[in-house]
Amino acid sequence: MKIGFAGLGQMGRPIALNLLKSGATLAVTDRSSKWFAEFQSKGAGASAEQATIFDADVVFLCLPHDNAVEDVVAGEAGFLTRARAGQILIDLSTITYKKTVSVADKLASRGVQFLDAPISGMEARAIDGTLTVMCGGDRAVFDKAKPLLDLIGNKILYMGGPGSGQLTKLINQLLFDINAAALAEILPMSKKMGLDPDLVGEVVNSGTGRSYASEFFIPRILRRHFGDGYPMKHAYKDLISGAELGANLSIPMPVLAAATATYQMALLKGHGDKDKGGMVTVFEELLGVDYRSQEGASAKSGEK
Repeated sequence: MKIGFAGLGQMGRPIALNLLKSGATLAVTDRSSKWFAEFQSKGAGASAEQATIFDADVVFLCLPHDNAVEDVVAGEAGFLTRARAGQILIDLSTITYKKTVSVADKLASRGVQFLDAPISGMEARAIDGTLTVMCGGDRAVFDKAKPLLDLIGNKILYMGGPGSGQLTKLINQLLFDINAAALAEILPMSKKMGLDPDLVGEVVNSGTGRSYASEFFIPRILRRHFGDGYPMKHAYKDLISGAELGANLSIPMPVLAAATATYQMALLKGHGDKDKGGMVTVFEELLGVDYRSQEGASAKSGEK
């Protein structure tokens, strides 16, 4: 078997490394050659020319947005220019439902089997091969691809027809996004009222207010670490997708709309390169406080 893999970003690189465990021949491509030597040292092919992966039996994509996926699949020199019936294309990217259905239709017209298989989990889980993978497409294609997906995740779920994986991922992401926006709004208020940030964080993460977002972000906010997660400027696409679905289906989502406004304020303030925990800086500025660990604050004061 030959496997092709496009996209060696924060998640793509460790996923591709885990696919090497299949024993298949692997070829990778990316716009940056940063990781090529690593893959070549492990016996894989590596090239900036995306066409080098198009003859693979199974082609994986792990790309940042709709336009990138569209370009690799249907661009002027894209996959469809060389596609053959019976190939499988698995898209691990997080893109819109609308784009996913469009890509699925284009591939089907050439006899290519397709799974939309967005992933959930941070970089550490990609390294460990313990991601959650939500799959949409034909059940028979899912069954055929599952042995490979088992190499990158420990929860591989078949969600339904084309686009079902992306819809499931979107639901998960929107709930996470809302939780992150709530933390940004409420935590600075606790500091404004004179409470100890470390103790507030301890209470939240051991009480009923906890969530994965609080457990992940609060310790990092207290230490002013805003680069451990996905940058807000890229994560914002999920909020756009949520708003688009709500508008098209006439589904009111007032809590999501409020959370979206928080993201928009953070982006307009220039915090797009920070992870979602960085939204807290918007409310810190509004309230004139700094929600940080008291140990950190003392050390900072001592340095002055």
